[in-house]
Amino acid sequence: MSARIFSPAKTAMQSGTAKTGHWVLEFDPAERKKIDPLMGYTSSGDMLSQVRLTFDTREEAVAYAEKQGIAYRVEEPKQPKRRQISYSDNFRYDRRTPWTH
Repeated sequence: MSARIFSPAKTAMQSGTAKTGHWVLEFDPAERKKIDPLMGYTSSGDMLSQVRLTFDTREEAVAYAEKQGIAYRVEEPKQPKRRQISYSDNFRYDRRTPWTH
């Protein structure tokens, strides 16, 4: 039984920082998922794959995993590759490069 601890990044559909800033402990799947031949549903006998624990800090998540004897790995959050600018910055009068169509 192993788990990963990570801080979720914001989705591409978000402009704000909702649902970020916390840490999640998520268990790795213990067995493969199976596809039901009749209905096409995906199922698994692994109940821990449904468990997702949230913590305020990384240290709390690590302490919980160590206390429960869970093997874990920590994935550090990735930094955004580009700075965020607003749409109106494209049309500023003091822009460095002139705006063209």
